[in-house]
Amino acid sequence: MPHPLALLLLPFAWLYALVLRVRNWLYDSGLKASAAYAVPVVSVGNLRAGGTGKTPHVAWLIAQLRQSGEKPAILSRGYGRRTRGYLRADAAATAATIGDEPLQHYQDFGGQVPVAVCENRRLGIDTLLRTEPALTAVVLDDAYQHRRVRPVLNILLMEQERPFYHDFVLPAGRLRESRHGAARADVVIVTKCAADLSVADQAAITARIRRYSRPRVPVLFSTYDYGAPVAVGASAAPAGREIVLLTGIAQPGPLRGYLTAAGYQIRHHAAFADHHAFTAADIAAVAGQLQPGQSVFTTQKDAVRLLEPALRPALAGLPVFYIPIEVRFLADGAARLRSLLPPLFQPQAVV
Repeated sequence: MPHPLALLLLPFAWLYALVLRVRNWLYDSGLKASAAYAVPVVSVGNLRAGGTGKTPHVAWLIAQLRQSGEKPAILSRGYGRRTRGYLRADAAATAATIGDEPLQHYQDFGGQVPVAVCENRRLGIDTLLRTEPALTAVVLDDAYQHRRVRPVLNILLMEQERPFYHDFVLPAGRLRESRHGAARADVVIVTKCAADLSVADQAAITARIRRYSRPRVPVLFSTYDYGAPVAVGASAAPAGREIVLLTGIAQPGPLRGYLTAAGYQIRHHAAFADHHAFTAADIAAVAGQLQPGQSVFTTQKDAVRLLEPALRPALAGLPVFYIPIEVRFLADGAARLRSLLPPLFQPQAVV
């Protein structure tokens, strides 16, 4: 049952959903143009606003493509950056210039994978293909609603704890479009699952998804594997099990759950909005919460923003660590997703 405030907002949500439905119909009917490309374009996105795990799933996909001999690039809008237009990540890039998630991708792959940002995805793809002629694939990060590009594989992510089939369109809920948008997905991945999610629970979730998706679309399930703390700056290792948690992500709950289960004691949680641009005052406030023997833990995406050049003096000397994460699929999910990739590299019709 929706929250009472959501009920009041439902008429606005219905109007918004209607506008989006007409827009999608125009693309589906061909009345609005949607471009295809000579190289495969893969889209990773969601229906719900907020964190569903796009960044680590894009990283997983890029790693698989590289292992199979392909030369992929990543194209993002660059949410939260202070620049506009097309930019290619390089050694001088910061979260302010290209956004935290693209910078994380650039660093994760050691600069060996082209990473670019552009609000206009068609311009971004055209520029990548012109400047990187060896590319064999482009992965679009957060482009499920970007209909001006026609992907050959449309991957829809959905958090287990926040399923789209229990949500409503903005502003009554958090959906960017109606639940029926799931019908465009070629594969649905249920993310941030409990590692021991039962087969029965997976079947029940799959059945709910298939009320909105196409009948035989694969529904896969993934979880996170958390790594050992990585120092941000000069710190060597956490001093103890007591920590101050610093996050600027949409859904810090899974990280809190992992840390608690791993035996860490969260003495204070400085929680900011997703993509928050940290300031020296924010860091000073966190430092003020630290007691002797405690460390600051954060996420890798937040660490990218904490290392902005202007913040490094404020960060110096603080024991700050990020917790790396990797995607792991349940059951045979990884093999099923990998099996969808080779057919993408057959000749594509270009429109």
